[in-house]
Amino acid sequence: MKSTIKGLVWIIAVIGFGVGLYGMFLRFTTGDRLTDYGSYIPWGLWVAFYIYFIGLSAGSFLLSTLVYVARIEKLEKIGKLALFTAFGCLVAALLSIWMDLGHMARVGNVLLHMNLSSMMSWMGILYSSYFGIVIIELWFALRSDLVKTAKTGSGGSRTLARLLSFGSSDISAEARAADHAKLRVLGIIGIPLAIAFHGGVGALFGVIQARPHWNTPLMPITFLIGALASSGALLTAVVYIWGPDKSKEQLNDIMRFLGKIVLALVLFDFLLEISEFLIGLYSMVPAERLPLEAILHGHFWYVFWIVHLLIGVVIPVIILFARAVPKGRPDKPAGGLIAFACLLVAVTFIAVRFNIVIPAQINPEIPGLQYAFSGPGLKFTYLPTTMEWLVSTWVTSFGVLLFLIGEKLLPIVNPEHREAA
Repeated sequence: MKSTIKGLVWIIAVIGFGVGLYGMFLRFTTGDRLTDYGSYIPWGLWVAFYIYFIGLSAGSFLLSTLVYVARIEKLEKIGKLALFTAFGCLVAALLSIWMDLGHMARVGNVLLHMNLSSMMSWMGILYSSYFGIVIIELWFALRSDLVKTAKTGSGGSRTLARLLSFGSSDISAEARAADHAKLRVLGIIGIPLAIAFHGGVGALFGVIQARPHWNTPLMPITFLIGALASSGALLTAVVYIWGPDKSKEQLNDIMRFLGKIVLALVLFDFLLEISEFLIGLYSMVPAERLPLEAILHGHFWYVFWIVHLLIGVVIPVIILFARAVPKGRPDKPAGGLIAFACLLVAVTFIAVRFNIVIPAQINPEIPGLQYAFSGPGLKFTYLPTTMEWLVSTWVTSFGVLLFLIGEKLLPIVNPEHREAA
């Protein structure tokens, strides 16, 4: 069953990568002329995918600290998997926001010409720091396994392990203990960095006073909780398919534990969402009320009611209550259903990010502005174009393929912890 799912994921990722190449060709040859955003709605689908992947990355990293900082023993075998998931999602996020830049060659200007009073500059600093922490921590987590693979492995795995071990050869107990100590220190440093990193993305929206729907002190907190919920769900699904499965009882225990975490986070995130809607809809201020009304019964009402609420919250919560928190036998296998429920949460969470980015921009900052001028890009409606979807498909497929290839070539999960194929 798992081998079939793995093969299916490979097929979907390869097809998505190939189809998305046409979108990338259009992006590099026509710029952003084939997109539907403009002067009044400058942020579109690519920004939504950017904050989606950033959340998956930051949340996966924070969950890895349960292994390397909190030292939760039952999660010890999935620490590297969590870090590598964080790395893959970070790459996809950076590609997404790079696609959104009008002048893509100027991507380095955020660091070369910094303005420390700008949230954009701080995001550049935090991105660089976070990327470095993830890479360094992942290397220390893999170091001893890379050395082993360089000595006993074969083919591409052995060659890659030799390159990435950088001449390291000590796999003694003392060296491994030193690695764990460094991982703990890096994890402790990484916790506030990851919180600031993704909370900073929320702050990037929250400080925009011209958009009252975004301009709230709770925006960084909302982003963080959403990141933990979506990344926890993704990691749970990934663990079931690519994680340590030699001991069925241990895998079942890990899945139930992660399922409970995801259940609590999804419910907490939904509580914040309900509060936002109730307070916003009570307001008589159009800039507060209209974006929420657009989400609930606008042209894309189904994004909230069907994709997010039904498929992404109600169905997974029912499954997780039944399987992750059983009243009967706690040893009864439930990993498959828990993974399915978590996959629904992870995949549909893009709807949450879409509803953060787009509806807040449809309300004119000045009443009547939509009638004052007319021309290309001067409109308050937005529908992602085929090119935008193709580019997002390529970015997503690239991130998935990066994970799949890395999982094949790198000792992300020790072979002795895996069921024989």
